Amino acid sequence: MIYVFWTCRDKDEAKRIVRELLDQRLIACASIFPEIESIYRWEGKVEESREVKVILKTLQKCFAAVQEYIQSHCSYEVPEILQVDVEQENPAYLAWVAHEISSHSED
Repeated sequence: MIYVFWTCRDKDEAKRIVRELLDQRLIACASIFPEIESIYRWEGKVEESREVKVILKTLQKCFAAVQEYIQSHCSYEVPEILQVDVEQENPAYLAWVAHEISSHSED
């Protein structure tokens, strides 16, 4: 199991893409943090903006497809899409995630 951390422009974009990833069974679940404040350097200037942080729960085998989908459907030119490996997890939760993802191949 992995987490995918993704930052996007707004809650509507986050919910749209999350629902599409769920429909494709590329993720089992997402947590949306509707407002974070980001301070970053972009094109030589320090910027501040309000963004949305999303944590996707999926399997390693789905990361490339999740990343590709987000990159082609989000509004950011260079979206933050990070894989975070989970070293330990509740076995029942992992089984649920695996079931939700593996159902993709059965559809």
